[in-house]
Amino acid sequence: MASPKDKKHAKDGGDRLVSKNRRAFYDYEVGDVFEAGLVLIGSEVRSLRENSADLSDAWVDITSGGEAWVKGLRIPPLKHAAFGHEERRPRKLLLHREQIDRLRGASARDGATLIVIKCYFKQNRAKLEIAEARGKKKYDKRQALRARDADREARVAVQRGRRG
Repeated sequence: MASPKDKKHAKDGGDRLVSKNRRAFYDYEVGDVFEAGLVLIGSEVRSLRENSADLSDAWVDITSGGEAWVKGLRIPPLKHAAFGHEERRPRKLLLHREQIDRLRGASARDGATLIVIKCYFKQNRAKLEIAEARGKKKYDKRQALRARDADREARVAVQRGRRG
């Protein structure tokens, strides 16, 4: 049963996580992060509320017309919907002009990739968190794993020291 705190949070329109791209921080060095609204049709919103989205292949494209589109985002269709939707269609992002210009500059100048980190509802509106990212090399990934393992071992050692 949901606690009163959870009910209050949901009633106030608090953030409700739909899906998270866990591989993003493993495969990329993540830079600046932006929040973007998402233009959806009704069956897509219902599907996000009931299911989750697949963000693993999602990326952002800035068109020459100055619009941002998310591509590769998979929202599974509802089985019982009267009107379905295409799973991987491009979806328009709602961003301010300055944000679009910054994203375009980062991808053109620095060669950064624009990836999707997570999808969530904020005040009953679907939002995406997108980020400027650079791909990690294989040795960078191994180094990150070693650092994470060392941190974990240090935490365990500290906890054992407290118990003893």
